[in-house]
Amino acid sequence: MNREVRVRFAPSPTGGLHIGGVRTALYNYLFAKKNNGKFLLRVEDTDQTRFVPGAEEYIKDALDWLGITPDESPWVGGSVGPYRQSERKEMYMQYAMDLVEKGHAYYAFDTSEELDAMRERLTAARVVSPQYNSITRTQMKNSLTLPEDEVKERLASGEPYVIRIKIPRKEEVRLNDMIRGWVMVHSSTLDDKVLMKSDGMPTYHLANIVDDHLMGITHVIRGEEWLPSAPLHVLLYRYLGWEDTMPQFAHLPLLLKPDGNGKLSKRDADKHGFPIFPMDWKDPKTEEVAVGFKEQGYLPEAMINFLAFLGWNPGDHREMFTKEELVEAFTVERIGKSGTKFDINKAKWYNEQYLRAKSDSELAAYLQEDLKNEGITLSSEKAERIAGLMKERATFPADLWKEGKFMLIAPTEFDEKVAEKRWNNDAVNVLSTYKGKINALDGDLDPVQAKSLLEESAAENELKLGKVMQAVRLAVTGVGAGPDLMEVFAIIGKEELSKRIDFALDTLKVNA
Repeated sequence: MNREVRVRFAPSPTGGLHIGGVRTALYNYLFAKKNNGKFLLRVEDTDQTRFVPGAEEYIKDALDWLGITPDESPWVGGSVGPYRQSERKEMYMQYAMDLVEKGHAYYAFDTSEELDAMRERLTAARVVSPQYNSITRTQMKNSLTLPEDEVKERLASGEPYVIRIKIPRKEEVRLNDMIRGWVMVHSSTLDDKVLMKSDGMPTYHLANIVDDHLMGITHVIRGEEWLPSAPLHVLLYRYLGWEDTMPQFAHLPLLLKPDGNGKLSKRDADKHGFPIFPMDWKDPKTEEVAVGFKEQGYLPEAMINFLAFLGWNPGDHREMFTKEELVEAFTVERIGKSGTKFDINKAKWYNEQYLRAKSDSELAAYLQEDLKNEGITLSSEKAERIAGLMKERATFPADLWKEGKFMLIAPTEFDEKVAEKRWNNDAVNVLSTYKGKINALDGDLDPVQAKSLLEESAAENELKLGKVMQAVRLAVTGVGAGPDLMEVFAIIGKEELSKRIDFALDTLKVNA
């Protein structure tokens, strides 16, 4: 009988959600939906020393913005809660004790000074990675080396202790990863990790396994950084008697710096001037704000498409996918093993495609929001015309205003380089003629009329229009390039157009 597919995203509330974490959440979501399963979100907050206020709410808001909605979580509930590890802490000790009783874990009473001394001895002996393992534990203070009655006495007196897993000395641990195939690790390379800390809280390793088992998780899709821990997790499933229902593992490739040289970090993002978090994140300690993709103007649907392709491909040439199409196409088998460069230009490209696919009325809503902040009122019809004209030149919604403001605010200065090259007596004569024709026109100016009258004005001055076109644009917009100029003329209207020509004729000087 097939089990229902159940996957989870398990972030720690220790700060802003890194974009790599968002990709992990997305892949889990897509896998669950593709297999008619459930996507859970579990907050792993057992390490209270690293807890950051506001981080959990940030995770929720970021995923909500992107539409990566959990079926079960601390916020929507579910049948296997609580969904915060801190609210489950009472249950972990029984599983740690079960491991002790079965001989797969033990009490360790070593002080931090004794642990430091052990590492110093090993370092002096030129051991590359000093560890508490199957060899060193025989010289330490634990329930494997101390007499049984002394162990009971220490426990009864309330002496601090941790519970460590007892890693076998000579055993090959095998794991069939869905992305990487068979992974084999010799137990001699593993250390006796702490499962329960002296404060009675579980470490990630124990809590993670217990929670995944109790929540019925069938597939663990997580970052490559967890691959070294996977053999330990396999052993824990075996020792707890849950090997038959152990989830399948898939370890995702790393997100790399833009040059491909190493793992992507916040420092790299800052250096290259792009975000690393989905939304603005304000560090409560430093008050420093890291700008997010949302606030920089990235659309959620563009981010979903971009992130899906950071490690996965559909096996054909398609690049544009809705979330629903991604669900249909997604398979773990098409996730690569090697790291993926984080190409911010590709993210911008996706944003441009999704922005241009929007209707003029949708884009006008973005423009109207920016105009409101500028104290400018504009009719819906005019806002739609401006948005429609500017969308092919926009990467972000804010560009509609930034690049199109010349249609609402007349230039007060002109591009000097264009003026020097293109402003001459021919331009002055054509524009003077053109102004007269516009002023004499009855009714509104449309793009066809605007061009026809301009061509007539050039012809009357025995010139081809192309010779003065850049100077005409300069006079009306202040710059030498931009969208369809006749459309611009129609949008700003004949009165405004006449005023702007007057201002240019009065302001710009012809070089002798």
